[in-house]
Amino acid sequence: MKRCLFCLIFLVGFNAISQNMDSLFQVAKTTKNDSIKFKLYNKVAFNYIFNNKEKALHVITEGRELAQIKEDYYGLAELTNTYGIYMDVTGRSDSAKYYFEEAMQLSKTHGFIVLESKCLNNLGMFHWNKGNFKQAQDFFFQSLKMDEDRGDRVASSIRLNNIGLIYQEMNLVEKALEYHQKSYEIRTEFNLKKDQAASLNNIGICLKDLKRFDEALESYNMGLEIAKTSENLIDYYKILENIGAVYDEKGDNLLAAKYYKESINVPPEVPRSKKNTLITLGKLAGVYNKLNKHNEALKCIQEGEQILKEFPHFEIYSDDLVMNSAETYYRLGDMDKGRLYMLEFVRVKDSTFSQSNAKAIADLETKYQTEKKEKEILSQRASLAENELKINKQNIQILGLAVLAIVLLILGYFFYTQQKLKNKQLQKEQELKTALSKIETQNKLQDQRLRISRDLHDNIGAQLTFIISSIDNLKYGFKIKNEKLTDKLLGISSFTKETIYELRDTIWAMNKSEITLEDLQTRISNFIDKANVSSLGVDFSFVVDSNVSKETMFTSVEGMNVYRIIQEAVNNAIKHAKATRIMINVEEHQGKLTMTVSDNGIGLDLNEVIEGNGLNNMKKRALEIDASFDIKSNPKTGTRIILQKKK
Repeated sequence: MKRCLFCLIFLVGFNAISQNMDSLFQVAKTTKNDSIKFKLYNKVAFNYIFNNKEKALHVITEGRELAQIKEDYYGLAELTNTYGIYMDVTGRSDSAKYYFEEAMQLSKTHGFIVLESKCLNNLGMFHWNKGNFKQAQDFFFQSLKMDEDRGDRVASSIRLNNIGLIYQEMNLVEKALEYHQKSYEIRTEFNLKKDQAASLNNIGICLKDLKRFDEALESYNMGLEIAKTSENLIDYYKILENIGAVYDEKGDNLLAAKYYKESINVPPEVPRSKKNTLITLGKLAGVYNKLNKHNEALKCIQEGEQILKEFPHFEIYSDDLVMNSAETYYRLGDMDKGRLYMLEFVRVKDSTFSQSNAKAIADLETKYQTEKKEKEILSQRASLAENELKINKQNIQILGLAVLAIVLLILGYFFYTQQKLKNKQLQKEQELKTALSKIETQNKLQDQRLRISRDLHDNIGAQLTFIISSIDNLKYGFKIKNEKLTDKLLGISSFTKETIYELRDTIWAMNKSEITLEDLQTRISNFIDKANVSSLGVDFSFVVDSNVSKETMFTSVEGMNVYRIIQEAVNNAIKHAKATRIMINVEEHQGKLTMTVSDNGIGLDLNEVIEGNGLNNMKKRALEIDASFDIKSNPKTGTRIILQKKK
């Protein structure tokens, strides 16, 4: 009932806006001041684009003709840019690009810097919708640089938001989160409520992708409340969709389906991207497959295919729809269509992300950051030169007034001061060169990590996912009754899924130069939750002592080795010790971090046991990170594995 009332208020608001725009248009036509006249024309046209496209076209056409007659080039450029937005909203993207470029050229020619930045941003949006992520990011960074140069922080928040969205498209989630948080800080500072809702939505998406589900839901709920109070219906429905995605990943299929359906059922007066609708339909089809509602899934698939016919360049966003289509047709017994969609899924997945594209986008940010550093260096040099000039002038004045003895004294002091300033200048330049060199090295290392992790994720991850899908398809498609063969297939599928989890853990470590104890604690907790689900009859506990600093840092190698040792110890206790209780404790004492994994299992005789790969691997990992490793066990009291490392 609350949502219906909210929609009603919004629609009434739309009618009121339409009436206000009609009145404002009459004011624009009678206004004598040309500057105000074309500002009003542009405002009216922009508002009409989203609720009365015919009126929008009429106002834009009339305004541009008047601006040309009166040779008001700012008004002409602004209305031409709005004409590009009109073309984009009405689905004529090539025409939109033409008018954005025309408006940008007019702005450049006449020095309209603010308007030029807006045109660059709109060209970025055009290329984003086309799937040209490199070109989009290039335009967004150009626009951001112009906004920062003139100190326009509100405009900068828009560009930062868009840059974050491109990083999301490229699956560089932590990078995306960084830019969305910068944008949200500015929007909070200037109390931009509607924009805050959009930023909270994007932050929630990144947190969801990082598996930080509770934080994601908290961000979404804040955004939902702000969207309601600010009557931002567009982001309101986007947030509903993304809440559905969280429940989808958590396995709550009924809640996921509920929120997905609510996000699609948007009133016709509220603009909604066909691209977002396509993505949501693909996810909803997957949820219906899990609920065995295959006919409902088929409806989603057919609606999504209709969007693809209308907008074929949205193919890069259709991976979920294509993959879930394959599963639907397999389950409905149409094996031929299932195989066709599976092959189509592999093709779409391969074309979605390329290494060269990702590298090019990373280079854009490096270029942007380098330009900022160079500008700071030039500014410092100019400041030094100005200070030196002031000192010279003072010394010259003193020379004219002083006697010969004083002149000699001042000259000596002058030369000493000049040399001192020169030495300071040389020292600062050297420090700046060293800082730039260090930044360049860090960027190269980060690029290497990103490249390797992308290769693992996109190539090996996709292949492992294809193996799992193929095994599932064999089970559904051929109705295998041989229990040994079924068990074998289940074993292969389980092993492949475990390999994917291992791969994700490795990628997680590779994408970080440092890992905090809090990061490691979250990772271990996730692992224990999974072990708890699969190991009935085993009671798990994980306790981090209150005196342990959450800011304790590990290198990525140290963090990964500590995680693997604990993981191996828990797995050994589950598989071999017949334990009913497994405890993990983390303590800090006298500058040493102690991690203990203990169980109440059957234990082992350390004098007789033959160390296998598991124990050897744990010892080798401890040795690699300069940590001590000890096992205490006997058949009566169970086993304790103790890992101790200096902070």
